[in-house]
Amino acid sequence: MPKSSQDVTVVALLADPDAPTEIAQRMARRLPDRLARKAGRGRRFEVEVVSEPIAAGTEDPPTVMRRIRERADSENWDIVVALTDLLLHSHGRKLVVDLSHEHGLALLSLPSLGGWRLQKRAQRAVEEAVLSLTQARTAEPEGAQRRDAPRERLFDDLVAPIRPDTVDEDETADLRYITSGPRGYLRLLAGMVRANRPWRLVPGLSKALAAALATGAIATVNATVWNLAAALSTPRLVFAMVGSVALMIGWLIVDAHLWHRTGEISAEARKRAVLYNASTVLTVGIGVLVCYVGLLVINLLWALFIINDRVFSAMTRSPLHATEYWTLAWFVASVATVGGALGSGLESDEAIRAAAYSKREQVRLRRLREDQDD
Repeated sequence: MPKSSQDVTVVALLADPDAPTEIAQRMARRLPDRLARKAGRGRRFEVEVVSEPIAAGTEDPPTVMRRIRERADSENWDIVVALTDLLLHSHGRKLVVDLSHEHGLALLSLPSLGGWRLQKRAQRAVEEAVLSLTQARTAEPEGAQRRDAPRERLFDDLVAPIRPDTVDEDETADLRYITSGPRGYLRLLAGMVRANRPWRLVPGLSKALAAALATGAIATVNATVWNLAAALSTPRLVFAMVGSVALMIGWLIVDAHLWHRTGEISAEARKRAVLYNASTVLTVGIGVLVCYVGLLVINLLWALFIINDRVFSAMTRSPLHATEYWTLAWFVASVATVGGALGSGLESDEAIRAAAYSKREQVRLRRLREDQDD
């Protein structure tokens, strides 16, 4: 890897396709100025964004770091920071970032940064990584970095909890940070769900939503549904809502084969499968809840437009007030969600699998193989 010349450091953001690439492109606009301001000494930075499935097919940090090093050796880059939205493991622990000061490389797992303010946290993590690598390469012109040399603590308060971890002698990295503990796992799970971007599931369920809307439109003008809605108590309405949403989530996961199964028998593999499946359930659940709220609003507006108060009173023997409109729309939304679950069988599995972490990884692996064949 070439040395910086004329105080210009070339930084490559090597990002996995989809969300990591978008994050890298957004931060690249301001990153050169921010790095120059923090580095001082008249140093300037050039930032390039390269979108490649660098982490496809593996969750092993040393393997990914070797790929990054091989990729960097063929380019005119001084520092390479790889961004991935995949969960990476180090001896059973969840990786936040790997650094190789000798080779000017960094690997950042975005889910470890959590589900909130991801762009800001990712930018700060990249800045700290680049500055640490730049400082090390400036201090050691030959690129020789002792693994046992003391280093400043990086990424303080970036994620919680985060701590340094040991690195094997034969690895490319010389410094590693991991996340651990219940808070770390919860933040990691939130980051995995954020990486899945559950809001994208809503347009992917167009046929299911069409079936749900049709079911709701018919149910809203059905006198039997009026009587049932008027007779149901709030706990029963809540039960109907929870049951319909759970049915929709379960049907989507089973029908699209989203459940992650592992052939490994180790405890770590089981924990990993639990994380994958928890993120899938939360992702699909958020998407279904968004659909449910949309159905509730549409059914309420439809009821306000179509229902006649005198007909309703004659059928249910109760006056039509705001409470009755709300109760009817709520109950119909639950009924329509069940209809949407049946309609989801018409959807393409690919549209639904976009919400599953492991399935998206399979797509990336196939893309990498196609690129290699070409």
